[in-house]
Amino acid sequence: MKKTLAVFAHPYFEYSTTNLALIKAYESSDLLTFKDLYEEYPDFHIATFKERKRIREYERLVFHFPLIWFGLPPLLRLWIDEVFDMSWKAESDHPLMNKDAIIIVTMGAAEDNYQKEGLYKTTIEELMKPLTLSLEVNGIEVKEIIAIYDSDDLEAPQLEELTGTIIKTLEKL
Repeated sequence: MKKTLAVFAHPYFEYSTTNLALIKAYESSDLLTFKDLYEEYPDFHIATFKERKRIREYERLVFHFPLIWFGLPPLLRLWIDEVFDMSWKAESDHPLMNKDAIIIVTMGAAEDNYQKEGLYKTTIEELMKPLTLSLEVNGIEVKEIIAIYDSDDLEAPQLEELTGTIIKTLEKL
């Protein structure tokens, strides 16, 4: 497994039984560091230089969050805005180059709703385009998007299976 930083952002984490169960996947490796942005930065004052220094240590980034109004949680968006330095793009070997990423996104609605013909007339891949583009522009290859639908209604066996999927994905990529 690559040395991995899991960047978790859930503004209502304490009410999310699904995400409480899923983050257990991150306990399985000594090469993985779990950071809860809402716990670390409840005042939204991000220690930008500390985060830029931290990010250099990892080969992979995991972005784990709930879909909020068809986008990223506000603190995760702010973290990306402040930590990803646009001046890095001018450097041939900047801190984000040659990293990879996995996106894990949970949503309460059914998968059928996130189809071209569905209720929202769009897909999760399209909704994740601003994030994937931000990562790719900075030299980070998005390896996989794990979309977890009906997250408010998942039972223990389903959560165990999804946790296993996350662990396998982290190990194989």
